Amino acid sequence: MTIICNTPLEAVSPIRSRQRVWCHSMAATPYVLLAALTEHVMTLEGVELLQLHLEHADVLAKPELEGHLRNRCYFASKHSRTLINQNKADYVPVFLSEIPKLFRRGEQPIDVALIQVSPPDRHGYCSLGVSVEATLAACRAAKTIIAQVNPQMPRTLGDAVIAWRDIDYAVEVESEIPQLKAKDTSPAHAQIGRYIAELIRDGDCLQMGIGAIPNAALAGLSNHQHLGIHSEMFSDGVIPLVEAGVIDNSRKVIHTGRIVTGFVLGSRDLYDFVDDNSNVQFLDIEYVNNPAVIRKNPQTVSINSAIEIDLTGQVCADSMGHNIYSGFGGQVDFVTGAQLSKKGRSIIALPSTAMRGQQSRIVPSLSQGAGVVTSRAQVDHIVTEFGVASLRGCSIRERAQKLIQIAHPDFREQLAQAAGV
Repeated sequence: MTIICNTPLEAVSPIRSRQRVWCHSMAATPYVLLAALTEHVMTLEGVELLQLHLEHADVLAKPELEGHLRNRCYFASKHSRTLINQNKADYVPVFLSEIPKLFRRGEQPIDVALIQVSPPDRHGYCSLGVSVEATLAACRAAKTIIAQVNPQMPRTLGDAVIAWRDIDYAVEVESEIPQLKAKDTSPAHAQIGRYIAELIRDGDCLQMGIGAIPNAALAGLSNHQHLGIHSEMFSDGVIPLVEAGVIDNSRKVIHTGRIVTGFVLGSRDLYDFVDDNSNVQFLDIEYVNNPAVIRKNPQTVSINSAIEIDLTGQVCADSMGHNIYSGFGGQVDFVTGAQLSKKGRSIIALPSTAMRGQQSRIVPSLSQGAGVVTSRAQVDHIVTEFGVASLRGCSIRERAQKLIQIAHPDFREQLAQAAGV
């Protein structure tokens, strides 16, 4: 039986010392409950908060929480990066597709799932809304489910359904779903987007991340036909292509005619687009990101980013040297699935420089402490604003030559000297 609570603090009050709490992530972050949690845990010790990327979660970085609450991060967010790199929070390097398995197999026990849902429908079912990711698995593994019931949460379809009777404690709080405003596209990002668009063929099934580069690539696809989406997430750039009929998912072998995703993050228009949209399926991320599933759609193309790439093609995407910045996410899941797909391929895209042009992001070797996310044996195409380096089947020497050609001109000579080419 669901216990109705009067306040967020009352809702989180069942949480006890040394319990492991999963927090619904991305745009579904129950930040109202998190604020209450930071108040409640001051009377507790050793509570562990498991999470992916969280929005509006700066309250979790308060120094007075030390000893009371510790973040365990499968992906670093703005609030957790400093804590991780000061050893005041824990970072777990793991493929996104593997996280639900940790929960289902009991390798990562969960006591409480802290979630945000839509109000129950007339049949007694709520929706996890804009983010299913690993939260469905967490709910099934948790002993207790605590929910913020939010009338603003879109009702999405697929694996997003959760029965009202399965929620142990609920509080109704209407709060804004976090939005991510699109930034102005720089000339470098626009050029990268154009190069990516040139690599896309009619009938391709796309996976892309979020940000200026995916948006710029999508903006260049208006003359394509019969594109599909099978992606861990998508944002606003997909909407005009769906409305124009460019994305119709007609060539997909699985979930034909439907967009498949694990979560979305973007504007209110995006949330309105997915609300009660039977052509968008929000599915468990263990399934969405499973390379054996991804490969079933022909012409799968993965589009991902990187922090730096060395001259052999090794891709670092989660850290800056020893400092953790983000996480593995689904990059390797989709790079692998795309390579296994018939006529599939992977794209790693990044601006050629960082620090306002002072540092090359194509480097002789990765920074000390930097981790390899995608190995050099898995890389197909690398894209910067200076062109495309296609590395599949290339030797180390050939890779260095191609990558130097798409590095910023200011750094090409020293890269060539370092590589001896």
